[in-house]
Amino acid sequence: MNPAALKANLGELPAGGALIVNEDAFTAQNLQKVGYAANPLTDGSLKQWNVFNVPISTLNGRALEGLGLTNKQVDLTKNFFALGLMFWLYERDMAGTTAWIDDKFSKRPEIAEANKRALKAGYNFGETTEIFHERYIVPPAKLAAGHYRNITGNEATALGFVAASKLAGRDLFYGSYPITPASDILHQLAGYKNFGVKTFQAEDEIAAIGAAIGASYGGAMGMTASSGPGIALKQEALGLAVMVELPLVVVDVQRSGPSTGMPTKTEQADLLQVLYGRNSDSPVAVVAPATPSECFLYAIEAWRLALKYMTPVVYMSDAFLATGAEPWRIPSLDDLPSIAVENRTEREGFYPYLRDETTLARPWAVPGTPGLEHRIGGLEKADILGNVSYDPENHHRMQLLRQAKIAGIAGDIPPLEVHGPAEGDLLVLGWGSTYGAIRSAVERLQSKGASIAHAQLRYLNPLPANTGEVVSSYKRVLIPEVNLGQLSMLIRARFLIDAIGYNRVRGKPFRIAELEAEAERILQTIGATVR
Repeated sequence: MNPAALKANLGELPAGGALIVNEDAFTAQNLQKVGYAANPLTDGSLKQWNVFNVPISTLNGRALEGLGLTNKQVDLTKNFFALGLMFWLYERDMAGTTAWIDDKFSKRPEIAEANKRALKAGYNFGETTEIFHERYIVPPAKLAAGHYRNITGNEATALGFVAASKLAGRDLFYGSYPITPASDILHQLAGYKNFGVKTFQAEDEIAAIGAAIGASYGGAMGMTASSGPGIALKQEALGLAVMVELPLVVVDVQRSGPSTGMPTKTEQADLLQVLYGRNSDSPVAVVAPATPSECFLYAIEAWRLALKYMTPVVYMSDAFLATGAEPWRIPSLDDLPSIAVENRTEREGFYPYLRDETTLARPWAVPGTPGLEHRIGGLEKADILGNVSYDPENHHRMQLLRQAKIAGIAGDIPPLEVHGPAEGDLLVLGWGSTYGAIRSAVERLQSKGASIAHAQLRYLNPLPANTGEVVSSYKRVLIPEVNLGQLSMLIRARFLIDAIGYNRVRGKPFRIAELEAEAERILQTIGATVR
């Protein structure tokens, strides 16, 4: 930490935590720049933390003597000194990082050598100094055997859509307008032309979704993506997709709002917009992966539902998922089930809105198929025939059918899983990227003997069929969200339970400690025992 980093991040460190500072950076000029009236290293304001003063700049400069680098070049390497110190503190192997340095700076060997010297100097300082009294061992994660790679949520999303295209046996069309933090999906998909992927950078959000609907009308897998502001612009066309009942996937990589908000910060406040942001009753299916690697599977799942039920599906990610990374076990395409559906080709018995008895999906008739000409567009259709209709009873019936089609998906998705006791004092219910913080907080309290469980919703419309049963099995339900209580409102209204919201919209993900403290507070209000 230098003074600026210390001031910006100190609030994230719990009392008793370790604080490593570059004491060389705490000059009067640097302290004044960030508004410190006195040096926090000497005024006693950091006494609740374990402070380790390390002259990083000085030690790093000595390690790089003789390389002929400028002072600026030397200064740029000091982060590698700090990283080397962390490698020692957490007993990690440096081989992977040194190999990366050689590859990254292969055309500038003097810079590669400087960075490696800085890294080793930091490690050796930790090895020889006596200021640290503890080291930390992080054991290997218990993962199933297989071939893994590191992957971000946006990368997994893009690869999932390519896999879905192969599993469906159809070309993928991706129409998009660049917007943070969804743009990486466009960048990634643009590199897969050899897999039948067609990408289109539209002039605006409306054109992007319009082109995607047109692609689905033509028999391809049409999809689009944006963040909150762009999703607002796409809503009218999304309503058109509901009316014409074509398969479409819309990706919402949520960010802080409203309006432009904080484009690089995370939030999960588009849920009500996605569910109810269109005119009239316009139901769509909604899925929400919980981790970066899950983005791959739920990209495929979004397309499975869209194709099987002939419906738009919204895939909800967020900035924390999109840019977060984790190990991903690379699956074999042979292990993934087909999601292919057939286009209607038979003329006999064809009606554009004659529905499948099980899914209520209408037939998908591609333009140019002889004898299957039919009307398409945003005006209400007559049941079965598909003609434009202003009949009041027909409109009521069609609205009910579109609603029933989405509701019926509940019978085709997994039940809501519970981590912990099937009933008890407290259930912590989450969705999206809150998964990691919630699960860790719950496991900490379980280790203290608390009667607490965790459930994560990955299907938000329809909800899993057993959701009501699950939330009714606990004395209290806590719902942490990076919004002001959107899922809480839906759960309270749907199941008439007194769900408690924990809502923070700071542009940052939750910390484990704050969720643990809130859950413990609720347990204490009902007299539950926590060791």
